Amino acid sequence: MTTTHRPLTAEPCWQTSRRLRRHSVPISLRDWLLEPGSLTRRLRARCGGGFHVQVLQQGLARPLRSEAQALGRPLHELALIRQVHLCCDEATWVFARTVIPLRSLQGGLKRIDRLGSRPLGELLFSDPQMCRGEIEVAQLRPGHRLHPLSAANDSTPLWGRRSVFTLYTQPLLVSEFFLPQLWHGEEQ
Repeated sequence: MTTTHRPLTAEPCWQTSRRLRRHSVPISLRDWLLEPGSLTRRLRARCGGGFHVQVLQQGLARPLRSEAQALGRPLHELALIRQVHLCCDEATWVFARTVIPLRSLQGGLKRIDRLGSRPLGELLFSDPQMCRGEIEVAQLRPGHRLHPLSAANDSTPLWGRRSVFTLYTQPLLVSEFFLPQLWHGEEQ
């Protein structure tokens, strides 16, 4: 039997949280996906002193088609893309990807490109100017372009969420994919 592999170009199919079929998501993960507050704050509380951010990549690139659409930007336009793992001690809990249109890096958002290993959530949720758009939910499956960066094994689909945040009238898109180590041991 020959196995054909699709190229890593597919994107997750995002849907609003209102359209999410509750029975399709593990119970222990629903609260994480629909958390309206700071994920960083919640992860720190769960992990304690071992929480840290591991920067995988940060630089100028073209966003994925769905990311450009979510931000209302042309497909060819470059953006600052930051990809990180949110970790507790040695365990990777979350793969996060932030897409920041270049024009959003002006004014009050200039400091975002200098975050280093500091969590973006601390910056966003500490600023009273921040507004968050609707949460969208999707499953990142093997074969999707971002799956290899997630730290999941090759066959593990991951649930994720994304939101457009607006800070100082400038948009940025934050996507977060939850790895099984996060909810391992919680009631299913």
